[in-house]
Amino acid sequence: HFVADLLDAASECRDDLLVSMSDAELLMPASVGDYTDFYASRYHATNVGRMFRPDGEPLLPNYLHLPVGYHGRASSIVVSGTGIRRPYGQLKPDDGAPIFEPIRLLDYELEFGAFIGEANEMGDRVPIDDAMNRIFGVVILNDWSARDVQKWEYQPLGPFNAKNFASTISPWVVTIDALAPFRRPGPERLPDDPELLDYLQPSTDDMLDVTCEVSISSASMREAGTDPVTLTRGSLADLCWSFAQMLSHHTSTGCPMRPGDVIGSGTVSGPEKDSRGCLLELTWRGSEPVDLPDGTQRRFLLDGDELTITAWCEGDGVRRIGLGSCSGVVLPAE
Repeated sequence: HFVADLLDAASECRDDLLVSMSDAELLMPASVGDYTDFYASRYHATNVGRMFRPDGEPLLPNYLHLPVGYHGRASSIVVSGTGIRRPYGQLKPDDGAPIFEPIRLLDYELEFGAFIGEANEMGDRVPIDDAMNRIFGVVILNDWSARDVQKWEYQPLGPFNAKNFASTISPWVVTIDALAPFRRPGPERLPDDPELLDYLQPSTDDMLDVTCEVSISSASMREAGTDPVTLTRGSLADLCWSFAQMLSHHTSTGCPMRPGDVIGSGTVSGPEKDSRGCLLELTWRGSEPVDLPDGTQRRFLLDGDELTITAWCEGDGVRRIGLGSCSGVVLPAE
């Protein structure tokens, strides 16, 4: 209110005091210390399991007992608008020896990131009823992924180079306090799900009701002035695990978290096809390509493609809150 009143009182100085968003160069909202990415969408995990383990159970035995995660690479987190260079990787063709060349199956992942605001000492656990108090705020996150690298390298320790080259975040951190009107009970457990251990039992409204949308535009679409095409529309509330559960589990061994650390949600997918949060799911491993207005198809991302994720919260009787946007253009390999 003070800033608004100041600008009203000094209306003749507005041009000197305000900078147009189109002229502003947005920087990283914080210096990221450590980055952990989770796998918190039951829908995403189920779809991936069905693709890669068609004859087995889609969910691994541990999935409904704990939030599965892995340690990511903080040094390659970049702010929205940064170009994403197609990386090289070691690939394994179906009918030959491994090769090293530019990756072919570049994908996006619709995610959200939670910035830690309050540290815990090494050896101290963060109880779940205090976990949301330790989170400063939320950003949009695109965890760019090399699916062909991932397929070859992920056993037995999970993804490595497939996910270490770039993750894009939005420049605006929306505080947990601002999101308070959009907190909901959850996450939902199904009747046949196993009982959670006490340290993961939610005790407050820990889920965030955030709507998100992913759009794509090819280089030729932008040259022709064609509007971007929506690929995905989903909700953060569709996750199987909350940020509070992720943080409580992460610190259950006494792992110290520090201000500026980021926890990623993992791909946010929903029950419908148009709520699948990556091209791997949307195209079902490339078997169902997406048609674009320029006459081309996408199984995975091509050079020149621009991916933009937007997110917002809205509800009856409360002001709509935007989380900004998170975008990046795919650049050719060098």
